[in-house]
Amino acid sequence: MSVAKVVEIYASSDKSFEDAIQKGISRAHKTLKNVRGAWIQEQKVDVEKGKVIAYRVSMKVTFVLAG
Repeated sequence: MSVAKVVEIYASSDKSFEDAIQKGISRAHKTLKNVRGAWIQEQKVDVEKGKVIAYRVSMKVTFVLAG
């Protein structure tokens, strides 16, 4: 039997939503062991002068606790 924990992560990118997600997962992996998945809750963009300048994601990352 395993026990999992979920943490909420916010990440951003000036390239794409995919890049923001990858940055968030990569950063979570540096701190958390056994990252197993993520649920993308929300996607937003920042707009300036009619152009998208940042892609932002809110996600819940699941990792398994060692036991």
